[in-house]
Amino acid sequence: MQGLLAEYLPILLFLGVAIAFALILVGASVLVARQNPDPDKLSAYECGFDAFADTRGQFDVRFYLVAILFIIFDLEVAFLFPWAISLGGIGLFGFWSMMVFLGVLTVGFVYEWKKGALEWE
Repeated sequence: MQGLLAEYLPILLFLGVAIAFALILVGASVLVARQNPDPDKLSAYECGFDAFADTRGQFDVRFYLVAILFIIFDLEVAFLFPWAISLGGIGLFGFWSMMVFLGVLTVGFVYEWKKGALEWE
């Protein structure tokens, strides 16, 4: 049991040093930097205008649909990288299994396209 705990000591030291370093840097920036907020610094910067309605308002379902489609096709790309690297070792079975996977995703993409999910009015 002692040997197992001793193996975690470098990880704990690394975390301790990282947390201490982060706290020191944040504290130093608060102490050293001038704190001079003005209206321009406090204004909305993401979209360029202040919020004009309640933040709990309903969103159009198309936002969620686009987000889900992005996640699906982003995961497709995430699966392509390890497949491409190990393609030499997995042979034809790995190649054709990925082609089936890409085929299913392509059918889903065409279905979404035909349904008009990618159209923005």
